[in-house]
Parts: sequence; structure tokens; C-alpha cells
Amino acid sequence: MDRKSFSISPIANSAAVVGGQGCHYRFSVLADGLLRYEWAADGIFEDRASTFAIRREQPVPNFRVIDRGHELEIITDRVHLVYDKKRFSASGLSAHVRGNITEWQSKWRYGTEPIDLEGRNSLYGTARTLDLADGRIPLGPAVISRCGLAVIDDSDTMLFESDGWVAPRPSGEDRVDGYLFAYGHDYRAAIRALYAISGNQPLLPRWALGNWWSRYYPYTADEYLALMDRFRAERVPLSVAVIDMDWHIVDVDPVHGSGWTGYSWNLQLIPDPDAFLTGLHDRDLKTTLNVHPADGIRSFEDCYHEIAQALGRDVSSGDPIAFDVTDREFLNVYFDVLHRRLEKQGVDFWWVDWQQGQYSRTSGIDPLWMLNHFHFLDNAHDGRRPLTFSRFAGPGSHRYPVGFSGDTVVTWASLDFQPEFTATASNIGYGWWSHDIGGHIFGGKDDELATRWVQLGVFSPILRLHSSNNPFNTKEPWAFGSEARENMIEALQLRHRLMPYIYTMNVRAAREDEPLVQPMYWDHPKRDEAYSNRNEFRFGSELIVAPITTPRDPRTRLGRVLAWLPPGRHVDVFTGTVYDGDRHLWLHRSLKAVPVLAAEGAIVPLDAAAEPRNGGHNPTAIEVIIVVGADGTFELLEDDGTGAVVDNVQFSRTPIAFDQQTGTIRIGPMSPVIPQAPTTREWILRFPALSKPKAVRLEIEGGELTPVTTDTDSYGTVVRLDSIPLDKEFTVDIGRHPKLVPTDAAARIYPIVDDAQISFDQKLSIWNAVTSDTPITTRIGQLRALGLDSVLFDAVLEYLVATHV
Repeated sequence: MDRKSFSISPIANSAAVVGGQGCHYRFSVLADGLLRYEWAADGIFEDRASTFAIRREQPVPNFRVIDRGHELEIITDRVHLVYDKKRFSASGLSAHVRGNITEWQSKWRYGTEPIDLEGRNSLYGTARTLDLADGRIPLGPAVISRCGLAVIDDSDTMLFESDGWVAPRPSGEDRVDGYLFAYGHDYRAAIRALYAISGNQPLLPRWALGNWWSRYYPYTADEYLALMDRFRAERVPLSVAVIDMDWHIVDVDPVHGSGWTGYSWNLQLIPDPDAFLTGLHDRDLKTTLNVHPADGIRSFEDCYHEIAQALGRDVSSGDPIAFDVTDREFLNVYFDVLHRRLEKQGVDFWWVDWQQGQYSRTSGIDPLWMLNHFHFLDNAHDGRRPLTFSRFAGPGSHRYPVGFSGDTVVTWASLDFQPEFTATASNIGYGWWSHDIGGHIFGGKDDELATRWVQLGVFSPILRLHSSNNPFNTKEPWAFGSEARENMIEALQLRHRLMPYIYTMNVRAAREDEPLVQPMYWDHPKRDEAYSNRNEFRFGSELIVAPITTPRDPRTRLGRVLAWLPPGRHVDVFTGTVYDGDRHLWLHRSLKAVPVLAAEGAIVPLDAAAEPRNGGHNPTAIEVIIVVGADGTFELLEDDGTGAVVDNVQFSRTPIAFDQQTGTIRIGPMSPVIPQAPTTREWILRFPALSKPKAVRLEIEGGELTPVTTDTDSYGTVVRLDSIPLDKEFTVDIGRHPKLVPTDAAARIYPIVDDAQISFDQKLSIWNAVTSDTPITTRIGQLRALGLDSVLFDAVLEYLVATHV
């Protein structure tokens, strides 16, 4: 991938264009639900790619144009637009979605915001940063809305020239460049249209999906490497070592300004940078350095003379070489000399910490856009799979993962907003946020808050632990009490165990335009409950996560979340609890876990290692969670890590299919087998809420049926299979029509009552009501009569009604 150019096709097919030459208006019908609308007082329209729209050349959909002389109508299968041929106005340009999308207000008028049934647009995108945000902040636009129409104003974004360089928009205010998305409640179609014109999400390296360690702290090389070894000793896997700004000299002579910008190793802390980076790589860790580039290259930098010579600058005065991202010559030297010299030492990618706003020396050019775009393209040199790490610059930023959401405040309010913030980002196609897990600044120590944040991080696009240089603010699990410590370690182990599933979802995101994290309303656009539960989200194709983001109740010592369970039957993958869906239900959990649900037919592959190793390796053993009750399929995708873009990667595919009627699981063969992979693999099949089958039989391709032993506990049934050849298909038969076993309510409720901080008499009264041989409605009435605290009552009720709707 050449940073001087990238694949664009910005000119719409001429057959899709209405107006243009000789007019002040132009419409481009880019898809049946996507129209570009332009106004130019001078009649000159823009055909260059913008930061948002790089691929306007799309197949021409079916559409009709009705021109009445004074009025124009454009009609596609999805949208009907009406225009009076005058300067755009709310009365002169409007559109509505065809079909009965909402009971009220499925119409858009130019200059107004599409609104939902309650008079507001309830669906948004994301924001540039969460810096210093303590809770909810305003969010930017999305390409979907409840009323079925959404608008992206692209009038002021910078442009890409055909040679790969950039340009501002033409001067003059009397120009409009906008995009109307009119897909009704077909939200995924709107997202696919976004990716079609704005570019797809890239494929991330596998190692990016593991645990990242980051802290703003002046580590010495020995301290940092010792810390990495301590993580390993504590059984915590990592994949990325983030080195914050103290890697470079920060204590500079005030004559040079501040020490935030720097490119010279601090040899007092890191006396041998090559050995340090080699040490990290030897521990299977990729590395990224933090860079604040705004102050340019100053005379104290090791590279100053080399940079000056490359740019033909006079060094006699010692004047700084200004950072000018709009100077093409400077940008070339910035990458080819300044950054390349550090990359040759072992830096894998860059954390671009730009905090200086949207203005550069060229009006209309946002430095953040420039840095994100060119850093990502440049990181593909030498055949790398590119990655950068920077803030969101606006619609179209999904092309440059990973996103850095900024300096997060350590509060429950910050945690409570983060799940929604992550999910709504997918409404603008931005699927790879990395948050400061645990928070970065302010706040105070709170073991429960830190643990819940790490648990959310497990089910976030990227899990990056981070904290400030305050010696008391740190995120090592062993810095917390025993309960938090063990639960944080288990969560971090789980993140790496989930890598087979998450990596497959990574490929799905790049190939099928399905972000990893999705709001619930994408699947259930006509259900109000899917919109009201904004912190609940889908994590990949198989899981629903309802994170706990508020403190636990002091009497029950349980955290809780009001979740909406979609229609169907679901199983909590941690506890094996079975729930009937199509309702709201308070879900309660100890600090050990958060509710993660899988529907009947779900298949979730995991690394079977209880303590996964560092890095992003393909596992030698696979555990598969299979939820019986419905057919299910999953294709496990792996590769050898080569290939810069998804279309150039040779994936090894291992199909996994469950047939409910026959009760058979068919797995394999892997095709093609990954080079240098072991010839066999261990498989563990875990069936939550499944009682022990009468018999389980294994058949390996070309062999005979053989019996297999199983383990069964309160969670379900486990089947263990050793040394299955990768190139063979095998089938496991657990018996026809297997069923989920309803949850044993008493067994789940007893520990809740036992741990509750209430009187022993009240405990006994609750237990007698729970275990009485009476109808469920009678038992609920008996519990209500006890006058229980509402949280305790709901905790007991959760299991009484789990499968009794």
C-alpha cells in the first residue's frame, strides 16, 4: 500500500447523475437508498474524492426522474425526492422513505434534522474524543435514524487529488455537498451503503485483538520488561506494549518550549532502545510509541541535522523545523526519515496523540485527518498489515483503525456511557474504538469500578488498560484487593481466549461490513425496547452483552442491569442459566462476571488454554460453546498473519455446524491447513444447560463411530476430543433433539439469599417461599408479602421467572 496513493473511484456513473452541467444543482443516485445532493452557485461541482466519499462510482440503481420544468422528482425503490430547482431550502428540497416506515414523520426537509416519533433523532454516531468527559457527551451524525432518513453534510471536508495528495474545498460559502441515506429501518443496508462509498473497514492484525498494556509513566527499560514478566507470572496474557511519551526526552530547555513533542530516546530511562524493543518482541509483544507531533523537530533532537539536510534547511541558527502536515516535502521526510529510523529499531506502529484542534497552515485541512490517513497508509510498508492509533476525525475515519478515544475520567459515569458510545459508533461505520479501560485521570480508587471496566473491555473492540502517572493510579490487577484481582485476571485471560471468535468477526467486519459491536436495534428496529436499552449490544454474530456499569447493591452485594432479552431462548455463557426472551428482566451478577447471552443455535469458538500466552497466535486447542435448541453454523477463520489487506489474505476455514434434529456437530476439515501448523488439534465441546446425554459418539472422516466420555456439572455438558487431524472432518453425536434444561431456580437463589446482608429469619422466610410446592405466581406473591428490598426481590425473581414467562 503506497501512502502517496490509495484506491479511489470518486466520479459517479454519468447515468446516475441528474442535473449538473448548466445547472446550479446536481443529484447523484448512488444506490436505491443513497442520494448525493449538491448546490453550486457557480455551477462547478466537485468530483474529487473527499474524506467521506472516495468511491462514488457505484452500480446505477433503478430510478425514475419526473421533470415538470419548475419541479424535479427522483424516485427509487426506497426513496422519493422532490425539488423545486431553487437554492436548497426546507420548503424546496424534501424526501421521504417509500413504504410505511413509521406511524409519523418519515420525511426529511433540507436543513432540518430527521427526527423520530418522539421529536428527536435518537440514533447518533460518535465523537472526536472522550477527553475529560465525565459521562454522556454530544455525538455526531449517523447514517441511520428511527424515521428512516439520515444526512451527512460533506460540504467542508478536505479532498483527495488523483495523485494521492490533498486539497481544501473551493472557497465560497454558497456550496452544498450532502448525502441522504434513506433506508428506512434496514439499518444494515444503510451501513453497507456507507462502506460502499466511503471504503471498507480494514482487516486488523490478530495481535491487535489481545490485551494492550499502557500507562503514562516514566518507566526505565528494566522496569518495563520486569513488568511484562510480572504479567506473565500472574497468568495475564498481553499482545501490545504501549510506550507513552516518556520514551523520549521530556525535560527540555524552556527555550525550546515544552517536552510534549519528542523523537530522541531518553537514554537515562532506556539506555539501549534496540535491546529494549527486542526484549518486548521476544516476549511476543508488538510495540507502539506515543507521539505528539505538533512542535516539530527542534535542535536538541538526535535527528535534527538529518531532517534539516533532507529538507535543505539551514541548521546554523538552530531554528526548529516546524510541523507542517500540509507540506508534502515535510510529510515525506516525517515518515521516510524521522519515523522510519525508529521503526527500524523495532517500533511496530504509532500512537498519534494529536490534541491541537482542526486547523493547519492551509485553511480547510484538518491535521488529524492528515495524520490518520498518511500514518495508516505508511504503516503498510514492507508488506505489513497496517494499523494506526489515533482520535476520530469525522465520518470516513473507519478506514484508519484503531481509534483512541482520549483521556477518560475515572468515574462510574464515564463507564456507564462507554458501552453506548462504542455501539453507536457503528452507526457511522466506526468499529474499532480503543478506550482507556479503567479510566485515565481524576476519580479515585474503586476496585469494583476497575473490575467492571475490565469486564466491559473484554467485550469492547480493543482492550487497552491505561492510567496516569499518579503513582496511586494504576491498572495492574495485583494492585487491587483479592476479589478484584482474581476477577480482573480471569477477564483478561478470557479476552485472549475469545481471540478465535473475535478474529473471525474481524474478518467479517472487513468482508461483510458487519462491525464487531452493534446496537440491539440493528436486529430489532421495530422494538422500542431495543432503543431504550442503549448499553446492551451485540458482540459479533453470536453474543449479546449487558454490561454492569453501576455500583453493586450493598445488601445483596450484586451488580445488576436491566436487560432486554430478544424473542427466543437464551443462555448465559458464564453461568449456564436459561432465559426465555421477549421481555425486560433485571439480571444480577457478582463481581465475577457480567451477563453475556447466546441464543439457541449459537456457536462460539474459544482458545481452550486456561492461561493463554502472549501475542496473537492461532491456538493449538479449541473450545466451542454450542447452545442446543436450534440449528447453528459458524466458520472459524485463521491465517498466518501475512497479507496487508483482506483480499490478499489466504484464510484457513474450519466449518462448524450443529443440526438440532439429529443432535450432531460436524467440524472441519480445516482448508487449507495453515503452513507450519500442528497436524492435529484438541477440541473441547461445551454445551451449556444440557443434561448428560445417554451416549456420545465420535466419527472421524474415514473411520468408525466410537464412544466418547463426557463431563456434566451445573453448567452443562463437556465433550473432550484429543488429537483430531486438521485435514479431517469429524462428527459428534449427542442424541436427537437435545433440549436446554430449565434453570434450577432454587440452586441459583440459595447463594444469593445466603450472601445477602439481612437477618437470618428473613433469609429463612425467603427460602421457604422459593422452595414451597406451589405455583410460581403464589411463590412470587409470598415474596412480595415479605416486603423485601426491591433489589433483593428482583435478584430472587430473576431465577424464579427465568424460564417461566
